[in-house]
Amino acid sequence: MIARIWKGVTKREDTKRYLAYLKATGLKDYAATRGNLGTYVLTRRVGPNTEFLLLSLWKSMEDIKGFAGEEVERAVYYPADGGFLLDMAPKVDQYEIAVAPGCKTEDPTRRRYVRF
Repeated sequence: MIARIWKGVTKREDTKRYLAYLKATGLKDYAATRGNLGTYVLTRRVGPNTEFLLLSLWKSMEDIKGFAGEEVERAVYYPADGGFLLDMAPKVDQYEIAVAPGCKTEDPTRRRYVRF
């Protein structure tokens, strides 16, 4: 399982509108993409702004390609993002999940936890 992490920052007064926009664009597209296991949207106040962290979970890198294209580390933006975001980082972070709820046994050939 892969975690894909994207961060963005808006002005605090744009928080609710940007969250609604995310639901209508990126979150909707995540959910419609094969292999997406769900997405968490985390927010926090940082001075006069709101930081967004999207943590999407995926079955595989191949499934992420269905959303992001061949360059899986490239951030995906939508037309109105530039009107909300104070910066548009070109890349996202991705991590292989080593331990998660439901992981019961270790695969000794790969040194990682797998579900059964």
